[in-house]
Amino acid sequence: ELLDPVRAQYKEVFFVVRCKYQGKIYSRCIYIWVDKDFSAARGQFQGYPKKIGSIHLTRSTTVGKAGPRLQPGGIFGATLAAYDHRLVQAKFTIEAESDHAGFVNALPMLHNRWMPAIECNGKDSLNEVVTMSGFDAEIGLTFKGSFELELFSSPVEEFHLLEPEELIQGYYRQVGVSWKGGTTLARENLT
Repeated sequence: ELLDPVRAQYKEVFFVVRCKYQGKIYSRCIYIWVDKDFSAARGQFQGYPKKIGSIHLTRSTTVGKAGPRLQPGGIFGATLAAYDHRLVQAKFTIEAESDHAGFVNALPMLHNRWMPAIECNGKDSLNEVVTMSGFDAEIGLTFKGSFELELFSSPVEEFHLLEPEELIQGYYRQVGVSWKGGTTLARENLT
């Protein structure tokens, strides 16, 4: 797989919020787009609400002038489009190294796994609340900085519900993590 990058690597854009379930605080992915079908299929199994999108991010460089450096002053852009609609664009400017990697993976993720019953009777064949935690996590370079985030109107996405009220901090980080299994917290499947 690793020698065939088109089948092993993908890009993603996701929105994570905090939530409370049964008295415990979790991170919850409310929107996520990926650029490969294998990642979308795996996400459906895990409970991520993955959709296919076109994702681009400025690459850093170590030589020449074709990209920013991973150092203070480096400016990066990112875009997300789906079904020919620009949904998100962002800009991040590195200000300093960071001693932590932000909050996204600081808590366990909480997901819903569901599949409607084939009978179309309003019941679900699969309806679970699950949590996942990673293992073998490795954090590489981490920076903090200022950022701009634009969410565009969409005929199908409810971005107006996500309008930021406060911009706290932007982060750039390199991370590698493995996911295997999880824990079912609630289940209401057909029997």
